Amino acid sequence: QVQLVESGGGLVQPGGSLRLSCAASGSIFSINVMGWYRQAPGKERELVATITSDLNTNYADSVKDRFTISRDNAKNTIYLQMNSLKPEDTAVYYCYGFILRYGSMGLSNYWGQGTQVTVSS
Repeated sequence: QVQLVESGGGLVQPGGSLRLSCAASGSIFSINVMGWYRQAPGKERELVATITSDLNTNYADSVKDRFTISRDNAKNTIYLQMNSLKPEDTAVYYCYGFILRYGSMGLSNYWGQGTQVTVSS
């Protein structure tokens, strides 16, 4: 079984910064794509950023130039550096992975449990 565990959420003032981490563990053969999604109160879950095995990145327009996704392949971990945070960034942030597990016939989708980010004065 594969598990994704997020950390780094919390309360921050507008204009502040947070760094989220997501560590993948278990019987992982390879990781094709990992990323971050978020769900704000009253809204549907939306893509924030993704990063591929060859380090191609994709960002939502709302976070481009403020957030940076990165990857440490040796540790099966991704990060989301969030700068210039705004109240509208308040959401539960979920880690996502498209991962090939030992003994499986193909890649599967995995989700973390989520970490709360609150931007408020």
